[in-house]
Amino acid sequence: MKEKAIEYFMNGNSCAEAVILAAADEGLCDKVLLPCATSFSGGMSSGCVCGALAAAQMVLGYNFGKENTKGNEVVARQKARELVECFVKRNKVTCCRALTRGLEGMQKKQHCQKMVGDSVELLEQLIKVKV
Repeated sequence: MKEKAIEYFMNGNSCAEAVILAAADEGLCDKVLLPCATSFSGGMSSGCVCGALAAAQMVLGYNFGKENTKGNEVVARQKARELVECFVKRNKVTCCRALTRGLEGMQKKQHCQKMVGDSVELLEQLIKVKV
């Protein structure tokens, strides 16, 4: 899934869109989430939370949130917290602006591949873990 997400990202999709597309390919969510992901790209276009991380959170909610047979609100929130904690261990922060400070163009795009890859790897791990 990581390679697929990076491929989507490098071929014109935003970080958040790439995570959703790769997750949909794996049957982890419905592609109907794709338009929702667009607004999370680039830290919600303001440099806030990393879009790849936000999209991974959407997929967790899709799988474990309210009205879902795989989990419940407690499980969803526990996994959401764990996703952020693991992302921070790998990258120090969740803020897009901080993650990409000083980078532009292709240098930024190449750097963001790591955030896309990390988000998808962590998402896969959390979906497989039973609570």
